[in-house]
Amino acid sequence: MNLTGQMLIGSTAVLGAGAAQHAINPATGERLEPAYPAGSADDVSRAAELARAAFDPYRALPLETRAQFLESIAENIVAIGDALIERAHQETGLPVARLQGERGRTVGQLRLFARVVRDGYFLDATIDPAQPERQPLPRADLRLANVPLGPVVVFGASNFPLAFSVAGGDTASALAAGCPVIVKAHNAHPGTSELVGRAIQQAVAKHGLPEGTFSLLFGAGNEIGTALATHPAITAIGFTGSRRGGLALVAAANARPVPIPVYAEMSSINPVFLLPAALEARAETIAKGFVDSLSMGVGQFCTNPGLVIGIEGPALDRFRKAAAEAVKAKGAATMLTPGIFSAYEQGADALARHASVSTVGRGEPSNPACNAAGAVVFGASADQFLASHELEAEVFGPASLVVACKDAAQVRAVAEHLEGQLTATLFVDGADLDDARALLPVLERKAGRILANGYPTGVEVSHAMVHGGPFPATSNPASTSVGATAIRRFLRPVCYQDLPDGLLPEGIQRGNPLGLTRMVDGTLVKA
Repeated sequence: MNLTGQMLIGSTAVLGAGAAQHAINPATGERLEPAYPAGSADDVSRAAELARAAFDPYRALPLETRAQFLESIAENIVAIGDALIERAHQETGLPVARLQGERGRTVGQLRLFARVVRDGYFLDATIDPAQPERQPLPRADLRLANVPLGPVVVFGASNFPLAFSVAGGDTASALAAGCPVIVKAHNAHPGTSELVGRAIQQAVAKHGLPEGTFSLLFGAGNEIGTALATHPAITAIGFTGSRRGGLALVAAANARPVPIPVYAEMSSINPVFLLPAALEARAETIAKGFVDSLSMGVGQFCTNPGLVIGIEGPALDRFRKAAAEAVKAKGAATMLTPGIFSAYEQGADALARHASVSTVGRGEPSNPACNAAGAVVFGASADQFLASHELEAEVFGPASLVVACKDAAQVRAVAEHLEGQLTATLFVDGADLDDARALLPVLERKAGRILANGYPTGVEVSHAMVHGGPFPATSNPASTSVGATAIRRFLRPVCYQDLPDGLLPEGIQRGNPLGLTRMVDGTLVKA
């Protein structure tokens, strides 16, 4: 492992001149070497101008070159080997097996986007052929294709040091779209970020791409982030983190002379609805699975089930009793950073002290010495929940609230009351279908993914996945940050009218050189 503490600006490695930061092993408090000095406004400007210069040459490359570039990044990440897993483990406290799985997801989504690029479907190639004889007016030849937005800034996430970080889904989808990327590394895992950043830098060099195709910057506080969000060369932002951080970026992006889109994934408590027949039949089984999901990864998933809704009665009593027994068996585990642990303790303590909240069950007590959080399940009535906005606040970590409703009407009232969510879960049996059908339109308005008889933790990287949702789950409910559709965040449509074939993008040329399935005069036409 050869870590230098340097930023990667285009093809060069540069040591920042700002305040130096060290990663901290959250399990031991050990300060990890090397130091990572912060970049400056000049470093931001250099990276942004390189990205601006790279944009047109990079997007003009053959789609096959772009796909091979993504595959090379994946190969380079795998080639780092155990050193990557070891450093990520030191910087995050996450188990080695979890990090190995996350590495697999990271390279898997890079390869998925390589396939997306090759199939060309993302171009939305659409053709309305000329109709010169049409009366009373002829129709021009009209052809539509999606083009990339331009340079994109990606902010690495704390809870996924690989899959939502330097070469994560935001970076992969932006590069697939044809956009150069500048990554602002997360302060908690700079060494992991440097290793992955160098893997991307090597792939840029291997394929002879413009050097500004990728850069990696370090820096604490808001200075680097604000400079990136407001630089005129930047055309979009991808972010995963807190609501406060996401809204700060949205405000900065909207205050620019030319505002730009911010795709921020921010806050979600992911409600789980226990419908009566399913709860009656499977209360204990559902409760055990719920606690397993709640405590997975120390609750540090954006899809963590932070709210459970059911109708008061013997079946919900059984659920609470089983959940209390299950959580009692859960040990405390180290969280990603001391700051995240402190925020979790404050949030859980606020719920515990709330006059309307009872404690259903607790796991092993938290251990501040190693930033280890203990799981806890709280309870409240729906009347109390609806009257107390603070009960809806996300507690990032292994804490959840069980809300007891009087009847199905109050279940719907709770659903209507909720903010936007990444997910909503229904536990449903055959006898619950009418209740579920009545609830579904509300959930469609509230969530980006609706699932039945499962748990929201675990997000499949696929073509159909949506990892997004209405505010405050995200800043843009029409998008997803996971899955093939994520590429669309960094594209926009252009219509070409009566252009000669030699000036058209390949995807909409008359000979269809890419062999795409295209929409022609309103009909889908295969190559």
